[in-house]
Amino acid sequence: MKLQKIVAFLDQELRTAEVRDYPNAHNGLQLENAGGVTRVACAVDACEAVIDAAGEAGADLLIVHHGMLWQGAQRIEGASFRKLKRAIDSGLAIYSSHLPLDLHPRLGNNALLAKALGLAKTQPFLEIGVRANVNLPLETLIDRVEKAVRAPVHFAPGGPERVRKLGIVTGGAGGEIAKAAAAGVDTFLTGEGSHWTFTAAEELGVNLIYAGHYATETFGVRALGAELEKKFKLPWMFIDHPSGL
Repeated sequence: MKLQKIVAFLDQELRTAEVRDYPNAHNGLQLENAGGVTRVACAVDACEAVIDAAGEAGADLLIVHHGMLWQGAQRIEGASFRKLKRAIDSGLAIYSSHLPLDLHPRLGNNALLAKALGLAKTQPFLEIGVRANVNLPLETLIDRVEKAVRAPVHFAPGGPERVRKLGIVTGGAGGEIAKAAAAGVDTFLTGEGSHWTFTAAEELGVNLIYAGHYATETFGVRALGAELEKKFKLPWMFIDHPSGL
């Protein structure tokens, strides 16, 4: 399969050119190869360990949520050099999708986390997230979240013991706790945040659940791998390299 055909499909499906993101996110194709794709690897981060694993597995396209170019203009040395050299030597193209993947209504991290929690109807929330009306004991929701992300969660029980208005923003959105409270949710589920957000949640009267930045952002890249297999008959694999954060 031609790389450019896959890139065109991903760009259109994810609305890569339309979705605003951080200036250095550089969504889309970050590194091309000679033009062919026979095997796809998907991962959360384009870190050295992931690029090494993708090359060793014989992948020629790596799809990630966090790409290589966050720092802007910089010298190509150290890990930056090693990553580029390994990818180029392996014929590995790299495609990154950050906020476009977070907010996709079908393949996005937020939509798929909500689906994993059994939420059938959601609405947009805080630009890239989703919200839902529920009627669950807090401990039941936490149990569902831990099963969805396959790990324990950390939470600040600042809100009611029965959850009725849940807001979800995957990744590192803990700093948005005040906005979440102002939007009317009684429970805010995200990946991670700073120390001060714990007491802020208590003072705002909102339950704050941290399920892991990494863990909450594995859903989208897995979905993209499955989507490419379905559309282009390409085998794919997920490279799991958790940070524990």
